[in-house]
Parts: sequence; C-alpha cells; structure tokens
Amino acid sequence: MFRLFNYILSIFIFSLTVSPVFVKAESLRDSVETINYSIQTADNETKDNALTRLIKYFDSSNKKEITSRPDFSVLGGPHYSSEKGFGLGLVVAGLYSTQPTNSLLPISNISLVGNIATKKFYMVGVEGVHVFPKNTKRINYDLSFESFATYFWGIGYEMGNNNSNKTKYDLLKLDFVADMEWRLAEGFYIGPAIRFVHSNAKNIRNDRTWAGLDHASTSTAAGLRLQYDLRDNFTAPKRGLLLEVTQLFYPEFLGNSSNAFSSTEAGFSMYVPVWRDGIVAGRIHGLFTYGSTPWDMMAYIGGKNMRGYYEGRYRDKNEIDLTLELRQHVWRRSGIVVWSGVATVFPRFGDIRFKHFLPDFGFGYRWEFKKNSNVRIDIGFGKHSTGFMFGLNEAF
Repeated sequence: MFRLFNYILSIFIFSLTVSPVFVKAESLRDSVETINYSIQTADNETKDNALTRLIKYFDSSNKKEITSRPDFSVLGGPHYSSEKGFGLGLVVAGLYSTQPTNSLLPISNISLVGNIATKKFYMVGVEGVHVFPKNTKRINYDLSFESFATYFWGIGYEMGNNNSNKTKYDLLKLDFVADMEWRLAEGFYIGPAIRFVHSNAKNIRNDRTWAGLDHASTSTAAGLRLQYDLRDNFTAPKRGLLLEVTQLFYPEFLGNSSNAFSSTEAGFSMYVPVWRDGIVAGRIHGLFTYGSTPWDMMAYIGGKNMRGYYEGRYRDKNEIDLTLELRQHVWRRSGIVVWSGVATVFPRFGDIRFKHFLPDFGFGYRWEFKKNSNVRIDIGFGKHSTGFMFGLNEAF
C-alpha cells in the first residue's frame, strides 16, 4: 500500500500528461530489446492497464544498468515559475558511461529540454557533461534558445529595489557555453572555454529605465576554465567539494557589439554527510565583470543563484552569493531540502554595503527520477519577493 501511495503521489505531483517511454541508442541490439519489451508488454496487456505500466516505468527508471549507450527516460508535465508563468515542459534525460566496467568513473549525462509557458515563453536546449575513459578529460556544454516576456528594473541595487522601475519587455536570447578540460592531477582539471550570447530586448514598455542602453547585444568570448572536483557525482553530490574558476575575454575583434570587456566567475561548493541520509551542502559564488559590460552579460540575482528572487531583478557589474542547504532523504525516492542564503550586487568592491545584502530562504521537494538525478521543486522567499522553480538536478 505504501508503495502504491508513493507512486500515486509522484504521478499527482508531476501531473504527467502522457505515458513516458524508454528511448534507447539506435542500434540493432537495442531494437531487439525494445521489441522484446513490447512483446512482453503485449502479453500482459489484459492484466496491465495504463496506470500499472506507468508505475512500472517509474519503478525501473532509477534501476537501469549504466552502459556506454545513453539510457534516456522522458519526463513531461505542467509547471509554474514567477518569471514564465504556467507552462508545459518536457525533459529527456540520459545517463551513460564511456567506461562501464569502471565503477569509479563519474557518470556522463545529457538532458534535452523543451518548454512553453503562458508568459509568451518558449525554450529549447541541450546540456550535459561528457567524461572520457579513465577520467582523463571532460567536456561541459549548455546550449539554449528562449523567448519570453519579462521585466527589467535597471542597473544597480537601488534601481532593483524600487519596484516603480519595473519595465516589461520581450526577450529573445541564444546562449551557448562550452569547455574542454584535461586532468593534470587527481581532481584537478584545466582547459579552454568559449561562450556566445545574443540578446534582443523588444517591445519595451518604458525606455526610461534602460537609460540609453543598447537593446540588442552580441557577445563572443574565449578563455580558460579551472576545476578542482572531488564530488562523488555531478548531478546530486553527497560528499566532496568543487572549486571552479572561469575566466572569459570578450575582445572587439571577436565581433562583440559593445566595447571590450571580460568576466571572472568563481565558486566553491562543499557536500558533507551529517547524519543518516542527511547532507549539508554549501556554496559561495561570485561573478565579476570588467570594462564596458552590456546589460545582458552583467551579474544578477535570481534563478539558481538565490531562488527567492525574480531572475535578473537585481543586476550590476558584480555579484556575490552564499547558500547553505540541508538535503534530507525521507522515504523511498522522496527527499526534502531547506536552505538559507544571502547575496548582493555592486559596481565596484568599494561600493559593497551591508544594507544592500539580500536574504533568501526556502524549502523544496526532491524525487529521484533516475539514479543521482532528482526532479526539483523549490519555493523561495526573499526581500518582498517569492520564487517557484521546477527543474532537474540540484541547484548546485
């Protein structure tokens, strides 16, 4: 009874509109396996209704053996966020290993995402991490295209803190970032990084808030990324630490629409087991830009950085945030989290003010969709602000 209740609860939460299916790599062996599975399902059709098949799907989704061919699973359903409104999303998540016989090799992952929502929002994207055999090198990548109606408060803490500056506009954005890192020592990786971003603000309701800023911007960068990574896995770490620094340069000769600028992003995360099935995760993160930084490339608060705030409300040339989170497995594939944090934006380090620090706290639900891959539902609270997020894998 408990088992059935857990599955019904999971189905209710995600409100799946279609019965998911397994997607395998296109090979003859996989085709045979799929046919065998279909025949087996057909033999039991008289006994298994749609709900039973759905329960079996979820029961096995986190028990598949990791192979060199990605094992994809599909998750779809409605969602809501402050920025995008009510929507319908589809995630195709896959796990694989370039060396399945090596149980110590981190699992590679890839996620294909599609999303549409009421606030004129639509998005498609792909992201993942590919780990080479023996963990000698890795590739990180993230490509997304999105369009939605959003808001702009201006640049700086004071502008973001004044809600009368809130200006609606339509954002069209293409963002691609990737890096390839080589292992120099145990846990230590370094390699080149690139990024391309094109943003276009259209149908601006009040141009006064923009204070003469260019509405369209194209930014192309090349640089270096460094990681010291001792996490036990990428998507839901239970122990270890991660130190990463990304230095990017946006010179004029690469076609940047504004004057040259650069950025430094640094983060340190730690994951410590504290009691049975309980983990404390902490993260300090900062993004610092130099030169003539366009508005869309400035550091901001919101999203994964401070989940209680509308993404991009507070933005400036620099940002620092700190989050401490307790992650607790509760029962079967269910878990909960609670967190607290603080952040601020500022033009120069000499302009940091204690009164400009923004608090953030909240709680969330976790459901293990696949092994070490959680569906994440978070409700965050900030200064005169509330955020709701639905996503895959942990915030950090």
